[in-house]
Amino acid sequence: MKRSMRSHLAKQTRSVIFTGYPVIGSQDRIMSSGACLDSHQNGLITSCPWDPRIKGEFFYQTALSVPLTHVKDFINDIKALVKIEPKSLCGLELNYGVLVRYVTSSPAYLRKEEKALDFDLTYYRSKDDPWTPRLYEDYMEEIEQMAILKYNALPHWGKNRNLAFDGAIKKYKNANTFLKVKERLDPWGLFSTEWTDQILGLKGNVTIVKQGCAPEGLCICSDDSHCAPNKGYMCRPGKVYKEARVCTLVTA
Repeated sequence: MKRSMRSHLAKQTRSVIFTGYPVIGSQDRIMSSGACLDSHQNGLITSCPWDPRIKGEFFYQTALSVPLTHVKDFINDIKALVKIEPKSLCGLELNYGVLVRYVTSSPAYLRKEEKALDFDLTYYRSKDDPWTPRLYEDYMEEIEQMAILKYNALPHWGKNRNLAFDGAIKKYKNANTFLKVKERLDPWGLFSTEWTDQILGLKGNVTIVKQGCAPEGLCICSDDSHCAPNKGYMCRPGKVYKEARVCTLVTA
């Protein structure tokens, strides 16, 4: 009975999800199974956590590789921030905290050229109102800018907000070789999008400077309007890394 039930369920699953080879299609449907997209084929019961139609998850991930030679100083800077405000990291995902992984160098063209530590920080923002500032967001923004600008960290290509990719391709010595190989293997750009062209420095810019761009990670603030001035958040220098520009709650 159990075996026949499993067989029946397997057949049903295949008929819904798998439609036959070749498994190929548009890039925006690569993770679809039900399919996390707004179409008539979708049922909310099969929605992914990030589907905008349900009360699911909505979070940012800052994932950066800091060269091993800079890790001690980077951690000490984070400790200095926490010393200023012990609650400053309370906005992080409770089960993860700061996830740290050791990574080694690689011969790949877009490689880590030296041993590094990956720092993954997961934090949430309002799904209903993107203009709502996050808890201690200035501390998170300072850590992000500190890693990228002060310690020359490399962004995880599949995570991060826009600003982490600004000029990132220039940090790779073999970037031009990679781009030549990319052009040779994909001359029609079938595996390229507007976004990949931007982060690879081929066309356009990943940063978008406009009102409220900094809390969304679209830019580094240079003006109060880039934060949320109507809610008391202004563009200010960092507390430890003074070159940083972050959206800080100004109460006086």
